[in-house]
This record gives sequence, structure tokens and C-alpha cells, in this order.
Amino acid sequence: MKAVFFFLYLAFGAGAAYGAHTYLAQDWMIAGGGGAVLALLLGQAHLFIFSGKDKGAEARLDDVVSAQESTSRRVNVLEARTDAVETTLKHELTERRDALVAEMKQLEGLIERLTVNVESQKSANGVHAPTSAPSLGRVDPILRDVRGALEDNRVDLHLQPVVSLPQRRVAFYEGLSRLRREDGSLIMPGEFLDAARRARLLGMIEALTLFRCVQIVRRLIDRDRRVGVFCNISAATLEDTKFFPFVLDFMSDYQSLSGAVIFELPADAFVQRSREMRENMDKLVGMGFRFSLDHAASLDLDLPRLQDAGVRFVKFRGADLIDQLRDASGPRPTSSIMAQIKGEDVSAVFSRYGITMIAEKLEDEATVLEVLEYDIPFGQGHVFGSPRPIKSSLMQETSPPQEFTQRMSAFG
Repeated sequence: MKAVFFFLYLAFGAGAAYGAHTYLAQDWMIAGGGGAVLALLLGQAHLFIFSGKDKGAEARLDDVVSAQESTSRRVNVLEARTDAVETTLKHELTERRDALVAEMKQLEGLIERLTVNVESQKSANGVHAPTSAPSLGRVDPILRDVRGALEDNRVDLHLQPVVSLPQRRVAFYEGLSRLRREDGSLIMPGEFLDAARRARLLGMIEALTLFRCVQIVRRLIDRDRRVGVFCNISAATLEDTKFFPFVLDFMSDYQSLSGAVIFELPADAFVQRSREMRENMDKLVGMGFRFSLDHAASLDLDLPRLQDAGVRFVKFRGADLIDQLRDASGPRPTSSIMAQIKGEDVSAVFSRYGITMIAEKLEDEATVLEVLEYDIPFGQGHVFGSPRPIKSSLMQETSPPQEFTQRMSAFG
């Protein structure tokens, strides 16, 4: 468009030169010079007038582009938040449904136990219950279910992923025991643990779960998957002078898996461990196996002591961990570092002693983001995946042989 105007200004200059020569009898040199000057003046005037407008248009165009980019960023943020909310809602709905089912089962158990207590009270007062009632079921229905599950090999293995952060790549699984009744309904740990402990059956449940964990690890290694499995072991099993040698003998056949099978026990049980428990832990450590502590309530842990005991992982509840890390005067681990440890440096201090922190019970994306601020390397919780049973075909493949169950039943 500018070229058209410049040609027009040249035409005006040529016309002026022709008019000056023809009508004013000016020499061609003078007339031509005057026409050229006129054309230049017109061009300069055009540039002066319209350059300001062009700059204004360019500025407005830049503003439009900037606004568009800002809007695009906001849309991306909204989409990310929408996806996070949708994922969180799905997990919360699943968790609430599972919790409701578990509560209903616990309520049924409470009603049965209440009935037993009422009958016992009547008996104490001289009012006897009908003799036709089966004594075992009236005494402890949960114990009856536990014994039935052990006798019929209805001890299942559920796996929950433990992921690396922030990549969310599955690095470990936690193996969890689940017992099934004859009708297929699950007996949750909150229901059977106390009864099994009192009847000295907890070690048998853990041994069956351990057997399946070992078989799962073997299959993962065969597929060249570098994934470890946390397998729970109780203080009662580690202190059982009769049953623990059976566990130790079994694990001696699988020392090659010591880098992938990690024994997990409650943090409070470790703090209060007895001499027998310490000695038996040392035997497993001597074979190359490692330990993990879960449900750690406080960061106030003796790291050199944990390191010497073969503890290589510690799990903290995500929300509680964040609260302690944020508190500048909150609990801090005992180590060789004399200065006050900042929250963002706690994970590095644990790593200095070869101990890895894991944030567990992560239920929503907001908590995950807070955990990431403190460089916690691993996370576990429903936000990454709920415990899921292994496939039925794999359940059959990992079922313990008759020789194993016969040896184990001798302790029942």
C-alpha cells in the first residue's frame, strides 16, 4: 500500500516539474529538481503521519497476542485442575464405598460379639443359653472364620503400588493379607488381626503371604522388572522362638531375592523391640534382607540406630509428615548433624544414612503437591492406586505346596 502512495507522489513531482517548465518557462534542471523535492516532501509527510498509526496497530496486535497466550495458559491450568479434581473424586468414591462395606462387616461382627456377651452375662446370672447353639461360633465367630480360611487356603494377596515422585512410576508393591470366608466375602485385617494374634495364628497368615510375595518377586524378576515388594511381618512372629526358625529356613532358600523382598513392621514395634526380636532381625539382615518401618508417627527417629538395624525405608502418613516438616521447631531426626535441620533438608538427611522416606496414605492431589515440595522420593496411597488382588490364575500359581502347608500347620 505504501508503494502506491510513493508512486502517486512521484507523479505529483513530475507534474509539477512539467508545469514549471511549460507555464513558468523554467529550465528543465530547475523544474526537475523542484519536482523531486516536492515528491520527497510528500513522502516524508506520509511517513510522519502514518508511522504513529502503524506503531499503535502493532502495539494493539502485541496486546491481542499476549492476551491470547494468557488465556491459553489459564485454560491449560483449568484443564489440569479439572483432571485432578475428577481423579480425586473417583478415588474418594471408591474409598468411601470400600469403607462402607468394611464398616458393615465390622458392624456385623460387633453384633455377633454383643450377642455372645449377652449370652455370657445370662449364663453368669444363672440364665443358660440353649445348648443347641454351636459353641465355637458363639465363642468367637471371627476366629472360626480365620481357622477356616487357613484350613482351606483362603489367604489372598493384595498388592498396592508404591511410586517414585514426581514421575509416578511403580517402584515397589506392598503385599497385604486378605482372608476370605466361605461365601467369598473378605475379612479385613482390622477384623482378624486381634483374633489371630490371640490364637497364635498370625505367623501362619504372614508365612502364607510371604510365600506368595516371594513367588510374585520371582516372576517380576523373570520379566526383568526391577520392582521390590514390601512384605509385612509382626513383632510376634519375630519374637516367636518356635515359628521364626521356620520363616528363617524358608527365606534362606531365597537369599538371591534379598534386594527385592523387604520386611515391613510397625515403627512403634521397632522402638519397643525385645532382645529376641533384635537378634532375629539381625539374622535376616545377615542374609541380605532389608527392613521398612510403617506408620511412623514422628520424624524424631534415631537414624544411626535404624541404619545399624538394617532399616532402609520409613513410611510416614502424608498429612502428618507435611505438618512436621512445615513446623520449623517440629521434631527432627537424630543424626550427626548438629545444626537445626530445615524441613526441605530432612529427606536428604535420611538418605545420608541410606534410609528412604515414603509418604503413605496419600488420598488427594493437593497432598501430593505438598509432599513434592520437600523432595520426598516415594509415595503410596489411593491417589496412586488402591490395594488390588492378584489375578486368580496367579493366585493358583503362587499357592504354597502341600509340603509347605504341612510344615506350617505343625505350629498351629
